[in-house]
Amino acid sequence: MRLKSFHAPTMQDAMRLVREVLGDDAIIVATREEEGVGVRVTAAIEEDEGVLAPHPAIQASQSPLRFAEPAAPDPIDIVSEALLRHGVPAELNQRMMDTLSDMDARDPLSALAAALDSVFHFQPLPDGRATRPIMLVGPPGGGKTLTVAKLCARCALQKRPVGVISTDTIRAGGIEQLQAFTRVLKLRLMTVEDPTALADALDVSRGMDQVLVDSAGRNPYNASDMKDLRDFLVAADMEPVLVMPAGLDPVEAVDMALAFRQIGAKRLLSTRLDMARRYGSLLAAAHGAGLAFADVSATTKVADGLIPLTPTILAKMMMPELQADERRTKQTGTHA
Repeated sequence: MRLKSFHAPTMQDAMRLVREVLGDDAIIVATREEEGVGVRVTAAIEEDEGVLAPHPAIQASQSPLRFAEPAAPDPIDIVSEALLRHGVPAELNQRMMDTLSDMDARDPLSALAAALDSVFHFQPLPDGRATRPIMLVGPPGGGKTLTVAKLCARCALQKRPVGVISTDTIRAGGIEQLQAFTRVLKLRLMTVEDPTALADALDVSRGMDQVLVDSAGRNPYNASDMKDLRDFLVAADMEPVLVMPAGLDPVEAVDMALAFRQIGAKRLLSTRLDMARRYGSLLAAAHGAGLAFADVSATTKVADGLIPLTPTILAKMMMPELQADERRTKQTGTHA
């Protein structure tokens, strides 16, 4: 028997999808309504030699769909629950679930990791010498300055030379905050006010293993803000990395990500994962703007640094309850 989950705005639409894909012999295993998301229907059908029976053109059903008794949770069904819980938009949700339709999933974590790996790209920031300076960009309050401090700490712990530049000269306290971090790490901080000065500062920083540039927060919907940011980016060959906090509205997050994608951002660094319980906005932003996941920050402590993101790590972050169950099982086995 093969199970498949269907997501749709209404129950009627979901049932139509079941009939179109699985036919009238499908058995409805479970249904669930999610406020603001729609409905999810899990259906099953008997397989013939491992292949789903072909379904002819859509016809009026002569017999109603049958409802089965509740069965033990299926790993793929648990993945579906997790995506709904995180508020993943319906279209992206369905695409991720479709990648699992032909998979023999043994556990939910590996199934979710496989779905993430199929739909998204993962490109953590370099943990060694970088070929280009990295400029952190994003909306105000996203955590760019703290992220620069964490990247500096990473280099300092590995005793690798790093250049630090800030263009955030307008925001009150912006320079002072980064100065406090670089002073503790015994790093030189250069501040610049215009693209020409930035180009000069980058020349001075040649030879460093990494060069990090902190930028002022920009309103992605303000043309003047984005033009100023673009002027800094064209001053030298730098890679803009979008820094975006978790917990935003998914639609808003996609719009923001698209705005920064237009100025050259190709990677997304997610912050404040410790302050959010739903990561649907991050998945939506990365997918909608075609961004690769880089690192994530789940603490305000500079020394704890950043976590290079992989499909498995992201899956564990989205299903922390499964990790807790595993720890309890191990502890019980140890004490037995």
